[in-house]
Amino acid sequence: MVVTDGRPAPKEELPNFDLSTYLKERKVQVEEALDLSLPLVYPEKIYEAMRYSLLAGGKRLRPILCLAACELAGGTVQMAIPTACALEMIHTMSLIHDDLPAMDNDDYRRGKLTNHKVYGEDIAILAGDGLLAYAFEYIAAQTQDVPAQRVLQVIARLGRAVGAAGLVGGQVVDLESEGRGDIKEETLTFIHTHKTGALLEACVVCGGILAGVSNSQLEDFSSYAQNIGLAFQIIDDILDITATQEELGKTAGKDLEAQKATYPSLWGIETSKAKAQQLIAAAKEQLTPFGEKAIPLLAIADFITARTH
Repeated sequence: MVVTDGRPAPKEELPNFDLSTYLKERKVQVEEALDLSLPLVYPEKIYEAMRYSLLAGGKRLRPILCLAACELAGGTVQMAIPTACALEMIHTMSLIHDDLPAMDNDDYRRGKLTNHKVYGEDIAILAGDGLLAYAFEYIAAQTQDVPAQRVLQVIARLGRAVGAAGLVGGQVVDLESEGRGDIKEETLTFIHTHKTGALLEACVVCGGILAGVSNSQLEDFSSYAQNIGLAFQIIDDILDITATQEELGKTAGKDLEAQKATYPSLWGIETSKAKAQQLIAAAKEQLTPFGEKAIPLLAIADFITARTH
């Protein structure tokens, strides 16, 4: 359940766990797997465009969440790495398309020129399409030591998360809401639980599915992910106001320029920060039954509100 009111709980120290080292090690694993997943073949131009954005850096938070969830549920990195790569392919597709002139019209992403600025709008659209299609192929073809029924569940979950019931639907309502001064909290929450939260939730849930978690455990995973997803977006809204272009790796102040409703515009910055902290506390509570095995996911939850880019 997503909680959005009340005072934030204080952060607790997580024993003997270095999140920075964990994220670096996992990021290296993900980067190596992504590089191997998409070789440069004919026609080179489209593969260059796909690799340009897929290998452009970033926190790799989504694939890392998938790996951490799978390990928490008793699975292995090897079981989850194809799905983790596919999640980053889908996320990269969403960024390529989001940056297009017909959408958010941005020139920079992750500190580099956006895909359409390098390859043109036509190739950028096709690069996003290529990554989306390949993501599902990659899960089906490369996942090993996982029962076929679980792989099928993962593919179905991802399809829903990225389609009209998820990311696409959230983007449509986001576009329709630009420039309107009457956007309510319910609409804003719909946008972000679909546009951002649905894929983040899929990352955690799919990691659990691959490892064979029970239905009740899957509900805990889902609630954790819903809460961190909304907190993630609240912090994004704050950073769009407070961070520089260099810190963000993309154009700062785009939400204000596009007259988008954001959580700070509804609540103010300090209340938004407090709401994000409370969402993180609620997320962490969902993982209490897992004990110390949940430490990586607990630390990632705290990282979401502490990040500066």
